[in-house]
Amino acid sequence: MGLRAEKKQATRTAIADAALGLFLERGFDRVTVADVARVSRVSVNTVFNYFPAKEDLFFDRQDEVIQRLPTAIRERAPGEPAVAAARRAFLAELDRDEVTLGLHPGIAPFWRVVEESAALQARLRHLRDRTEEALAETLRTETGADADDPMPRIAAAMLAAADASLHAEIRRRVLMGEDPGAVRTGVRRMAEATFEALESGLTTYALRSATGRPG
Repeated sequence: MGLRAEKKQATRTAIADAALGLFLERGFDRVTVADVARVSRVSVNTVFNYFPAKEDLFFDRQDEVIQRLPTAIRERAPGEPAVAAARRAFLAELDRDEVTLGLHPGIAPFWRVVEESAALQARLRHLRDRTEEALAETLRTETGADADDPMPRIAAAMLAAADASLHAEIRRRVLMGEDPGAVRTGVRRMAEATFEALESGLTTYALRSATGRPG
């Protein structure tokens, strides 16, 4: 990275850090981009040069998050199917305390800000949609599927939904005040069950018995 790129990255990081401090202190909806610019000692235009929308200031690593699953698929081992690659990647993130999981100590105020803001919740849904789109494109490329083959979209939807449910469980447990270690243990069990269900194709889940009762 050259000096100019380093300076730009430093400016971006400083703006994002200042914004997060304000959001945690006041809440997302009560902070303006002008507030962020003032604390960062830059112009409003400079903030927008780095972050096109206020939500981008909060989720400043969203591009990295969107590429998590596509990267796991592209980097899977020979003979490794997509579900196994996604499982391995998620469990590895748990093991190394990947920061974008939002599981480290002191993260509860961050998720509380999200819970209190409709705009941030909408952005989370948008990030899931973008993840699914990126994953579908990756699966189509990796499998050589035709443009009219629906399987890349179907598989991407299932994997993205599973991933989103695991992240939602992390947020839920953190906001309930659980210890990060306990959250990690519980989410690991959920992840194993989730990916096992995907691998088996939900073949017997919610099977209705002959008596009409759900199985």
